[in-house]
Formats: sequence, structure tokens, C-alpha cells
Amino acid sequence: MKAQELILIIEDDQAISKMLSLSLHQHGFKTLVAADIKSAVRLIHTNSPDLIILDLGLPDGDGKGLIKKVRSELSVPIIVVSARHEEKEVIASLDAGADDYVMKPFSIDELLARVRSAQRRFLGLQPNVNVILCHEITLDIEHHLVIKKGEPLKLTPTEFNLLKYFILHRNQVLPYTRILKEIWGVGYQNEMQYLRTYINTLRKKIETDVARPTYIHTEMGIGYRFTCDSAYQE
Repeated sequence: MKAQELILIIEDDQAISKMLSLSLHQHGFKTLVAADIKSAVRLIHTNSPDLIILDLGLPDGDGKGLIKKVRSELSVPIIVVSARHEEKEVIASLDAGADDYVMKPFSIDELLARVRSAQRRFLGLQPNVNVILCHEITLDIEHHLVIKKGEPLKLTPTEFNLLKYFILHRNQVLPYTRILKEIWGVGYQNEMQYLRTYINTLRKKIETDVARPTYIHTEMGIGYRFTCDSAYQE
């Protein structure tokens, strides 16, 4: 991330939020801290943070509800930091729109790596083409926009980068571990729940019939293949 980008920390434990804020400042970031959902919403609307670090257990509600609210309004990376270790919580958070999930306790180096990885996914590597048309889908890389049948689709940053990766590697069989490494980064190759969750949500948004997908096909035991027989690039 570029220096002086703004990270919003949403955490009701003052010791943890203070530690996070100090560590992020030392690495060139600006920070804001909210201890509850109400304060977080106000800061999000008035400051437009570049990234959000979110604890799920907040005094005025569950953080997953806030993730859904942010996702309905903004496209910004969200990293959950939580003491909840159950797989169902991880999947529910990703399904709500989070980009990553870090379990407490954690090292600040691990969190900083996740922050850098989330921002890389959000910005993405810009290919030589800006617009790719594939059947009913138009991918506008420059403007971070996906359109289907003339209607823009609301995708999270990770969903957008996953779809972009699929379209840029269309008609190829992509192994699970390769997708995880390219989209989430080194160290994520075994995080299959991440990939399953995002494939399911992406299919719901781009496929006409999820049970009989046109685009994202499962290659059993290997990975996925994005089918696009006729593509046009600008």
C-alpha cells in the first residue's frame, strides 16, 4: 500500500485497537478507530477509508451485519480480525463480503502481510487491455466495473479480481491452489473454504442458472475452468 493511506480499525478492545493503530502508524499508514458499529458507520461515511480492519464481536451488534452494509455502499477491502475460530464464522464472514479473516491471537507481521495482500487484490495487476467482452458479461478493468446484459453487477473487490483472473485465463483449467495463490497470495493455497465461498457467490451474480453454469465450470478434484468461446478485447 502507498504511504498515508487510511485504515479504519473497528475494535472494542482498547488495548488491541491501540496496538494496531501504533503498529500501522509505524509502517506509514494513517488510522481511525471505532469501538462500535454506530461510530464505524459515521467514520466510513465521513472519511472513506482505504481499508477496514473489523472485529466481529462489537457491543452494538455483530460485525457481519456491518460488512453487508459496507458492501452495499462501497468497494473497499475488509479484513476480519476475530477470536471466533469456527469454520462457519469464517465462511459467513466471507459470504457477507469480507476479503480475509485473521484469527486472534495474531502477530502484527501476519496482519501487515494480510493488509498488503488485500490491497494488491483490490488494485490488481493492470493488463494491456481495459475492456473484455465475454458472452453477456463486460469486464471493464480500468473502471473496476462488470456489466451483464447492460446492468452493472455489485462485486466485492475479491469477487472482481477473481472474475478478472478467470476471464484473463479463460478456457483454461485452473487448479485450486493456483487460484488461491494468485488471488489471495502465498500461504493461502489450503484455504479451500475461501475459494468455495467466493465461487458460490460469484456464480449467483453472473450465472443465469447456478445449477447449470455457463461460465464457471468445476473440474472435479482439480479446479475450475471459465468458459468463454468468443471474447472481444478493447
